[in-house]
Amino acid sequence: QVQLVESGGGLVQAGGSLSLSCAASGLTFSRYAMGWFRQAPGKEREIVAGTRWNGSTYYADSVKGRFTISRDNAKNTVYLQMNSLNPDDTAVYYCAADRASVLRGPARVDYWGQGTQVTVSS
Repeated sequence: QVQLVESGGGLVQAGGSLSLSCAASGLTFSRYAMGWFRQAPGKEREIVAGTRWNGSTYYADSVKGRFTISRDNAKNTVYLQMNSLNPDDTAVYYCAADRASVLRGPARVDYWGQGTQVTVSS
């Protein structure tokens, strides 16, 4: 079975940092676009960052310059380094895998992790 297991969420003060990891199994990792979505209370799930098959990256405007996504194909793991966090970053963060060349919208992504809570206090 395909599994995506997130780790690294937690509580952090505004201005602080967190690093998320997503370990994938049951798929050919190097042939999947990987990335992160997040969903805040009362809001739709939205893309945060993604990596293509070749490792190129893309980011939501709201996190550009603060978050960095990377992937290690040898470890079947994708990471999200989050710096300069603010309360608007509070959400459940979901790892995602997609057979497309880039992550598609939430309704079309192939596989999801169970999510990890990130809470940023003021």
